[in-house]
Amino acid sequence: MLIRNVSALLGLDLTYNKSVDIRIRGGIFADIKKNLDCVDEDVHNGEGLLAVPGFVNCHTHIGDSIAKDISLGLDVQGSVHPVYGVKSHVLHKTEPSHLVQFMKHSCVSMLAGGTTTFADFREGGPAGVSMLQKICDTVPIRGIILGRVNKYQNEHQIKNDIIIPSIRDNINNIINQADGLGISGANENSDTMLELYSKTSKIRAIHAAETTVSMRDSYDMSGKSEVERALLMKPHFLVHMVHASDAELKAAADNDVGIVACPRSNAVLSGIIPNIAGMVDAGCIVALGTDNIMVNSPDMFREMEFAWKTSGGKLTPHDVLRMATVNGGRILRMRLGAIQTGYMADFILVEKHHINIDPMHNPYAALVHRTSTDSIRTVIVDGRVVHGSI
Repeated sequence: MLIRNVSALLGLDLTYNKSVDIRIRGGIFADIKKNLDCVDEDVHNGEGLLAVPGFVNCHTHIGDSIAKDISLGLDVQGSVHPVYGVKSHVLHKTEPSHLVQFMKHSCVSMLAGGTTTFADFREGGPAGVSMLQKICDTVPIRGIILGRVNKYQNEHQIKNDIIIPSIRDNINNIINQADGLGISGANENSDTMLELYSKTSKIRAIHAAETTVSMRDSYDMSGKSEVERALLMKPHFLVHMVHASDAELKAAADNDVGIVACPRSNAVLSGIIPNIAGMVDAGCIVALGTDNIMVNSPDMFREMEFAWKTSGGKLTPHDVLRMATVNGGRILRMRLGAIQTGYMADFILVEKHHINIDPMHNPYAALVHRTSTDSIRTVIVDGRVVHGSI
């Protein structure tokens, strides 16, 4: 495929190019420059369109798609605690076929909204992982499935570092089946368990410092901070880090551990706006996630706008757009999230003259707070048109 004369945000810095040709071969960006010759390929005219890397939604829980808005008025613990939260009860009581139906709807919604890759913390053990894998086989979106055990250590087992054999077997099954591990938190795991998670070479991620309650519970159980214990897992990224100290943010940066911020979720569940600029100042690579569909739509346009407008002027639209694209690829250690030679050809084509955008004086601001799903002409994954048309 060759797209001629298209405007584009190119490379790892999303540099705006008013007119360029983009060649795709084998699902990869093969060549990007002006005046490319046609070499036995489909040619499309990109005038009036802006090519943008597909969004990388680095933290979702699409398993609770069936539970939209049932937790209104509840805090984090009451909503999403893995043992006694309302979400846990709903998931246990719902027929798998119903879960599949609404999870698939969420995947289709993400794709239509320009998300080409999502990283999901998948509950339900190996069966939960298998459920989402089957959905991703039918919806052309790149799903990174991070599984977890469906049993948790109790406080006695955590304090005494006891791992029962069934949990260890469950971990091995998940590691073999999923793309990695998405762990609920350090407080549901002993130190030895967290160190056991670190042994896999696949993606490792964990919630940390989301609430003052979880921070306090960690000290009460272990005498250590929640972040200190989460780092025993040697994660590729930590989710939330709302209450992390400056020293803990620096520890994450020094260990090349990314952070996924979920500002809308933090606002609705905890009434707190994460200090994303502070995370960046500490040297952390920060990406964005929409978190639980139970409390948020999986819409990266909304997430970007909220992140920018609640930053107190400390972030620019350009910063936030990088977090929704390039930084997601960096955190996942994958060659995606950028329109760059050799990267996966996942991108969207936005109508530059859409009524909500035209005239487009600043492409970054236009994308972050003026663009929406109906401004998208085309979604392309692996070099194939999967939504809309060129």
